[in-house]
Amino acid sequence: MKNVLSWILIVFLTVSLLNNCFSNSVRKETKERISFLARLRELYSSGDSSKWPKPVLDPEARPYFSDIGHLPDIQFPKDNPYSEDKALLGKTLFYDPRLSKSDQIACASCHDPELGWCDNRTFSFGHNRQLGTRNAMSILNVAYARTLFWDGRAASLEEQSEMPIRDEREMNGHIDLAAGKIAKIKGYELLFERAFGDKTVSKDRIAKAIAAFERTVRSGTSRFDQFIDGNAAVFSDDELMGLHLFRTKAQCMNCHSSGYFSNNQFENVGTSLLGSKEEDPGRYLVTKNPADAGKFRVPGLREVTRTGPWMHNGSMKTLTEVIRFYSRGNPEHSQKRTTIHEGITLTSEKSGFVRLLELTDEEIAQLEAFLHTLSSKPETVIPPALPQ
Repeated sequence: MKNVLSWILIVFLTVSLLNNCFSNSVRKETKERISFLARLRELYSSGDSSKWPKPVLDPEARPYFSDIGHLPDIQFPKDNPYSEDKALLGKTLFYDPRLSKSDQIACASCHDPELGWCDNRTFSFGHNRQLGTRNAMSILNVAYARTLFWDGRAASLEEQSEMPIRDEREMNGHIDLAAGKIAKIKGYELLFERAFGDKTVSKDRIAKAIAAFERTVRSGTSRFDQFIDGNAAVFSDDELMGLHLFRTKAQCMNCHSSGYFSNNQFENVGTSLLGSKEEDPGRYLVTKNPADAGKFRVPGLREVTRTGPWMHNGSMKTLTEVIRFYSRGNPEHSQKRTTIHEGITLTSEKSGFVRLLELTDEEIAQLEAFLHTLSSKPETVIPPALPQ
């Protein structure tokens, strides 16, 4: 009996000792985590980005890198300076379906301000209800994009603005004919005179006015902006960790840098699906350089929570899906990496930036929480009255 009682006592003391050690370990770990988060919060909300922890970057990313932060002031080109009258004319044209052949499709049809300045569809409907071939990119913060469209085929907003008008799948118009239609609408005379000094309507002036308006479509102040300016309490711990992961372990900064959250480069993330019915050679269609097969423009991430579905083909419906895609390094199917396009053999070579990250479920949730802080309060945009 004494032996039994002795063993019970030994077991009790052992369990108590282990439990005490475990409790001390948990308390120590919790204390260290709280201290780590407090230090991160102090650094990131200091108002001085030079104090931030160093980002994790590949050497190939450095030439195009500038740290994330506020959006800079909008720069207007010298040959198309800003004026309120020009922007108003551009906004009016942006909403006017008479630029299309059917008189039913406007720029705003696919770039709706209430839907994050896109349309939240996988592919947009165009002329005669035809489906487009790529997801409509949001025009939010488009002033900071150096090239336009997923493949960068337009070098400026002025050049871009007329392309949907003449695209057979979109507005199916002709820019000269569209200009002629606008010129016959008497109500436009005053708008053009105020914007350009006389009543002359031309395709060049239409393009410049729409571009001037589109450059004003800019994000407001987000919680991220408030946080890095010193409002330390505006971020939760998960959002704070998401910011830190974004700049370090998740390696998002290789592509999504600057205040625009894009390096304005073209990358192959393995979504071109070459050799399948859904194949899209991407940037190659513009440059004809086989090395560009499967490359697409890196989009900015401000307002990203409002601009789904994501990717050039709208294939991802949730941000969790997008983050998991990058965490797994996108194991691209070998049978969908090669095709023959117009007699040229193309092979998709996935970017070295896309590799296995093995993010935990908690880290994925934290990254998504941070991405939500990049959205600002949606602005109420009242469509203009169309001239008659």
